[in-house]
Amino acid sequence: MEDYILEGNISVKAALLANKRCIHKIYVDKKKKDRDTAFIIRKAKEKKIPIETHTREEIDEYAQGKTHGGMIAFCGERSYQKLSDCIMNDDCFLCILEGIEDPFNFGHVLRSLYAAGCDGVIIPPRNWTTAAGVVAKSSAGASEYLSMIIADDMEALLTEMKNNDIHLIAAERKDAVNLYEYTFPKRVCIAIGGEMRGLSKIVAQACDQNVFIPYANDFKNAMSASSSATIFAFELLRQRMIKK
Repeated sequence: MEDYILEGNISVKAALLANKRCIHKIYVDKKKKDRDTAFIIRKAKEKKIPIETHTREEIDEYAQGKTHGGMIAFCGERSYQKLSDCIMNDDCFLCILEGIEDPFNFGHVLRSLYAAGCDGVIIPPRNWTTAAGVVAKSSAGASEYLSMIIADDMEALLTEMKNNDIHLIAAERKDAVNLYEYTFPKRVCIAIGGEMRGLSKIVAQACDQNVFIPYANDFKNAMSASSSATIFAFELLRQRMIKK
């Protein structure tokens, strides 16, 4: 059984609390005595997860870098969810992410979406497990908490969303309305593509509305996926907070 390594207190703590992957064992720097570490050790013991103390140098041998802060976890692959698991809220908020190749950028997007209250992220089939540590760290643990749906059949997923009254909005400039003049529907899925590849044809054609981010200057290039996700997600959150 292959292990995937999560590094640092934030990532390990998120994996412990999210319960979306099996943690086989945790290595802790024998000199590490802070309160957050004590909490993680206590939770790990409650779950009967083996904990080993090692020197910082010994932990370095397993980690990708030296920013692990003296804690790593050896984990299994995370679990993924079904669309039906993520649309139970009356005002569900989903996001389709396509064309994002870099695990750091992917993690940054997930961090913003989770902070803004996203109920689930839909992603194309891809083996992100080998980059689990990078994604968890760059997302500040959000990748462990967020529900994720693998779109093995994107067309079927899009149909299921339509059947559940979920409106599909594309972050796209062509034939689009201004984000700050747009009112988000109660049940919504925002589709965001990477800067280079954008959205797939099947997703773009299924969208109910294209929405663009207005610029202050005459700038011809696209925002990064991370920036777009942050702006869209928090504008949706702003509108919902006003309604409350």
